[in-house]
Amino acid sequence: MAAVKKSLPRRQFDVVVVGAGGSGMRCSLQLAQAGLNVAVLSKVFPTRSHTVAAQGGVGASLGNMSEDNWYWHMFDTVKGSDWLGDQDAIEYMCREATNAVYELEHFGMPFDRNPDGTIYQRPFGGHTANFGEKPVQRACAAADRTGHALLHTLYQRNVAARTQFFVEWMALDLIRNQAGDVLGVTALEMETGEIYIFEAKTTVLATGGAGRIWQASTNAFINTGDGLGMAARAGLPLEDMEFWQFHPTGVAGAGVLITEGVRGEGGILLNKDGERFMERYAPTLKDLAPRDFVSRSMDQEIKEGRGAGPNGDYVLLKLDHLGADVIQKRLPSIREIAIKFGNVDPIKEPIPVVPTIHYQMGGVPTNIHAQVVTTINGENKVVNGLYAIGECACVSVHGANRLGTNSLLDLIVFGRAAGNHIVKSEAVHAHAHQPLPGDAADFTLGRTSRLESRTSGEKTQLVAGDIRKSMQYHCGVFRTQELLDKGVKDIYEITARAADIYIDDKSKVFNTARVEALEVDNLIEVAKATITSAAARDESRGAHAHRDFPNRDDQKWLRHTLWYSENNRLDYKPVQMQPLTVESFPPKARTF
Repeated sequence: MAAVKKSLPRRQFDVVVVGAGGSGMRCSLQLAQAGLNVAVLSKVFPTRSHTVAAQGGVGASLGNMSEDNWYWHMFDTVKGSDWLGDQDAIEYMCREATNAVYELEHFGMPFDRNPDGTIYQRPFGGHTANFGEKPVQRACAAADRTGHALLHTLYQRNVAARTQFFVEWMALDLIRNQAGDVLGVTALEMETGEIYIFEAKTTVLATGGAGRIWQASTNAFINTGDGLGMAARAGLPLEDMEFWQFHPTGVAGAGVLITEGVRGEGGILLNKDGERFMERYAPTLKDLAPRDFVSRSMDQEIKEGRGAGPNGDYVLLKLDHLGADVIQKRLPSIREIAIKFGNVDPIKEPIPVVPTIHYQMGGVPTNIHAQVVTTINGENKVVNGLYAIGECACVSVHGANRLGTNSLLDLIVFGRAAGNHIVKSEAVHAHAHQPLPGDAADFTLGRTSRLESRTSGEKTQLVAGDIRKSMQYHCGVFRTQELLDKGVKDIYEITARAADIYIDDKSKVFNTARVEALEVDNLIEVAKATITSAAARDESRGAHAHRDFPNRDDQKWLRHTLWYSENNRLDYKPVQMQPLTVESFPPKARTF
């Protein structure tokens, strides 16, 4: 096998983790504490990763505020997923939740406390006691800054464990050999503009979501689906990409997130007539129904002429009745966001809110150990040397709709699971790295050299903007076959334009234009996966609300979508209905 070109700088590690959010740092902590040589690559300083924006809490059945157990949590997660979640993975996550949260507490995470010193828990949408009988308090919270507390706690522990961080580095492509094993990544050092090879016995994708394929999003600008793009270009499938969660409460006109914790603390949604309309749609859980349900209800109120404001294009989130003390103690950041982005003080007046894209349920397919898997002849096959965790992964604990608080739980449970599995694996303890193929960096160098050499073509921001407009218009809260089919055609026309992007600035040092152009390669892969998968699913399930097919079809569609970039190909695999140790929850209608 030919040697890699010596002119390209090269670093060697036992494990390379791409992404320094909650899942990436939970995994790297496990690895560093076990004595492995681990590198974490991040486009931003670790405590600026998007996990820092999570507000409401971590779901776990501690039972501190009301009776609870993991089995009820599992039922709520299966039901919330509209039965598309894999029940073995869901059982694993809900069983591990309590230990994962107590572990964070022992790490020093500053949870809010009850008078008896136990962790404070608030109610959250879709979380119930006794299989849907009544809301339960399950969200372990640090005011409305839970993600901030989590990320800083994990960063401090990683620093103590001597994890090596590579800050302001962008991973570009996976390196695979002829057998399909992953041997590391190529990466761009933003400070110098140089391309490096990061050689690793194991590579972990922890790159977060891709909410920036939408025009109105709660996601940070860094959420461009980098891990998904890397996987798709390497020939790996993306699973269930038609399912995107619209968070019910983004600030109207700004998209900034207002946590579901506001409704957990007692906030209510009102239409222009001052009616608490969720009582009509979900008589039992009301404002604490799952997010897909609340988002559709809000959208219907607006479309039927009961929206508030001069244009009738939003509803109102009322929390002034909670009192200034509760708002300032439990929801201080929400008040700050409302004043800055909504121009209202929630102590005195309601916040204008609309459903806003928030979270991807799909991603790179994995098993419960976080190993990336492909499906060949109906059987899962592990991709050697590659793991995926967090929002970029699809172990399918969220199915067609994620329950609030299960995102942070997913990060810590499967970040820890990946770390443990890697530590126990033989491959990472082998004395030698596998030899790299001679063309290890050729694909990446081809991408970057085209940007350097092209003197005319498409502007990055025009192409990225058109991706977002098209996805927003064709693939929104409610979808139709006509819109989706037009969206597929539109996105593929934009794909041709994305291949012709050029940049005026050819400099190397902190060239953000270059970074943004490379990010478009990831955005377009995610957009193709999403719109193609959505157009093929002729049913309504969870966050995929199809007006032409309003009912769920368990006979045909109790299966996961697998999208491959090559030839825009779709494949499918069945949902895992059998849990690890308990009886299955068979599908039934979702009522709240």
